[in-house]
Amino acid sequence: MTEERITERTDPAGNVIERTVERNDPMMAAAPTSGGGMTGIFLLLLVVALVVAGFFLFANPEVSKKDAAITNAADNVGNAAKKIGDSAERAIDKIDKK
Repeated sequence: MTEERITERTDPAGNVIERTVERNDPMMAAAPTSGGGMTGIFLLLLVVALVVAGFFLFANPEVSKKDAAITNAADNVGNAAKKIGDSAERAIDKIDKK
């Protein structure tokens, strides 16, 4: 049940110049309010998480140097295996020609 409160202001001649209606609706009182504060907190936490992740990814050059060395070593092993494979193929070709 909605309750209304009406307030009127009149000029000296008795004409209504302002009318205010206030409604107290119990259903509206239970309506959820905006969660704008949580959005700001969430965005702040997201920025902090990104900064921390960036720090751990880019601030430790020793890890990237080790990774580069391992990658280089793996490439060298791969090249050596290719050379061995090529040598084996040439040896098989020589045996087949005899």
